[in-house]
Amino acid sequence: MELGVNLGYFGMGVDRDNVAVAQEADRLGYAVAWAAEAYGSDVPTVLSWIGALTSNIDLGAAVMQIPGRTPAMTAMTAATLDTLSGGRFRLGLGVSGPQVSEGWHGVPFAAPLGRTREYVDIVRMALRRDTVAYAGRHFTLPLADGPGKALKLTVHPPRSHLPIYLAAVGPKNLELAGEIADGWHAIFFSPEHSGGLVESVVTGRRRAGRGTEEDPLTGFDIAPSVPVVIADDVEAAADLIRPYAALYIGGMGSREQNFYNQLACRMGFEEAAAQVQDLFLAKRHRDAAAAVPFEFIDATALIGPRERIRDRLHRYAEAGVGTLSVAPFAGGLEERLHVVRTMAEVMGQTVA
Repeated sequence: MELGVNLGYFGMGVDRDNVAVAQEADRLGYAVAWAAEAYGSDVPTVLSWIGALTSNIDLGAAVMQIPGRTPAMTAMTAATLDTLSGGRFRLGLGVSGPQVSEGWHGVPFAAPLGRTREYVDIVRMALRRDTVAYAGRHFTLPLADGPGKALKLTVHPPRSHLPIYLAAVGPKNLELAGEIADGWHAIFFSPEHSGGLVESVVTGRRRAGRGTEEDPLTGFDIAPSVPVVIADDVEAAADLIRPYAALYIGGMGSREQNFYNQLACRMGFEEAAAQVQDLFLAKRHRDAAAAVPFEFIDATALIGPRERIRDRLHRYAEAGVGTLSVAPFAGGLEERLHVVRTMAEVMGQTVA
């Protein structure tokens, strides 16, 4: 199991701190630095900046939004970043949610699985430098009865096969990730509740004949983003994560279509998930945060003294995690750097 660092969103007033965190992770031998996008900062610009200021750490998109770019544009961007960084780019993709897809990008959210499958097909085709001609249900290249022609990527990236990760929450999306992707970006990943989720990935891997018979996850990276708070007071550590959990469980999506709320329900927190959502949608955000159960946070984050965190790392490795992406939940830069450094030390002790 390797360590990654999740830098989150940029443009939030801590951009230089994020660069310093990425540089320290690079110095410590972290495998990858991930950046995110929603409807603020974009991933490629951020990763270009990080890539220019680091030497070895991989540059991960967590994730680039499928409705925000054509598949050809994503292939161009991925090839460019991989070329400029000397083969350090990891392409994470996700359909986002209906509010962002339709409200921000003006792209219908319907049939997300089918669109994702075709999108990845075209991206891979372009990165192989095939002549791109595609006749799908959701994408057609070139357009019929027009002046367009099938084209080939002019850039020669260092690798013809870039690692592609899918952000997935539901069982069918997890099967798709196992079938067509090289990794899974997980959120609210709990080793104790991961069996069914990983089995969905395995189902997709077996269907596509990927991996080996003995280990279908061979060649596949489970890469959860895990909030980390290092503190003697475990309850106080959980309080730092509660607003983040409440935002996703209560406010990401509509009442009828919130994938993170549904995930919490599948983990056995149905009553709490409903309460958090009711409070959040009523704009009682502090009450919603307070309603997030300690047990949910403890199951999906690493909190407490370093010894407690060290002991729990084994559970992630046993659950099949390949890259544990540290999301430092701390106030200032020094506190975040302390988390990054401590996790490197703890990982070394765990491996030893």
